Amino acid sequence: MYGLKELLIEEEKRLQTIKKIVDARLENVPQGTLRIGEVNGRVQYIHCEDKGENKLTYIKKENITLAKQLAQKAYDRKIQKLVDRRLKQLKMLCKEYEESEISDKYEQLHPNRKALISAVETPWEQNLRVWKSIPYTGKEFEPNTPEIYTKKGERVRSKSEKLLADTFYGLGIEYKYECPIKLKGYGVVYPDFTILRKRDRKEIYWEHDGKMDDPKYAEKAIRKINLYIANKIYPGDTLILSYESSGVVLNDRIIAQMIEKYIL
Repeated sequence: MYGLKELLIEEEKRLQTIKKIVDARLENVPQGTLRIGEVNGRVQYIHCEDKGENKLTYIKKENITLAKQLAQKAYDRKIQKLVDRRLKQLKMLCKEYEESEISDKYEQLHPNRKALISAVETPWEQNLRVWKSIPYTGKEFEPNTPEIYTKKGERVRSKSEKLLADTFYGLGIEYKYECPIKLKGYGVVYPDFTILRKRDRKEIYWEHDGKMDDPKYAEKAIRKINLYIANKIYPGDTLILSYESSGVVLNDRIIAQMIEKYIL
């Protein structure tokens, strides 16, 4: 399952946070355990002390804090035991599990052997080749617009798009520039970049909005984002958004962080 390892890592982080909390709370706790009973409709709290003998002491109302501490201690110990067990399991699973392990078995074969075999999953390189081979016609450039070219030799509309395209190219990320898609209820739009993401084989779209301090431009950009969402293309999932204004330019470090988070 693509994306599972990332989820396992996130779950491990969550459990580590919980472990720190309960470990800290269990550092200075009262000795013994708590029993809770009920007599004539009244709740009774009993302190079972650990002193060789099973000494029982009723906890009075004015000492209810002790009952709370003992109850919390019992709960925290259960959580601690569970979390320790789960962390051990997750550590082993994360160490052994690789999302591409099935397709890797095929890729590791000699080409002559590959020719004799039908893989149970379409190998990534084959998927990518098919995706790249699908022809498309991008959006035309208006006359007298600046000619800006990427390292790949493609013409783009802005220096920021060139920066994005060159970053993809440098990282070996295949992309399509302004490949048209049809959005229900609107028609054809041209996402700035379309990328086939390896980890889950999903087609994702990267839109760069570069004039967000221009009210008309910003309004148009928001409408377009809402159109994507209406067509179940959600920001942070299959839609990546980057922004810019006259005072805040696109940052290559931010691009790298977004690529790490959403693409790699």
